[in-house]
Amino acid sequence: MTLHQGDCVYLATDLAISAGLPGGESSSTWTIGETAQTQDTVYQVIGVDALRDRCWVRRWPLARHGSPVFEVSIRQVELHHLPQSRSCPSRS
Repeated sequence: MTLHQGDCVYLATDLAISAGLPGGESSSTWTIGETAQTQDTVYQVIGVDALRDRCWVRRWPLARHGSPVFEVSIRQVELHHLPQSRSCPSRS
């Protein structure tokens, strides 16, 4: 599987991360989905580091004030074709 910046993906496993909120507010714990196929939560790939088997994702569609970015293992990412109504913007 080849990931590209801008791809929309699902995550294969649960993940809870402590992250700072947008605007520098106090940090809190954000949970990324249930199992991806059950929760059906879509994430957009922000960056890929194939040498270290890592990528950065954020929930899609974006929240009103932005969506936090999370680093995950590429092995947790499942690339699927999404219906047009849920797809991320074109990479072109």
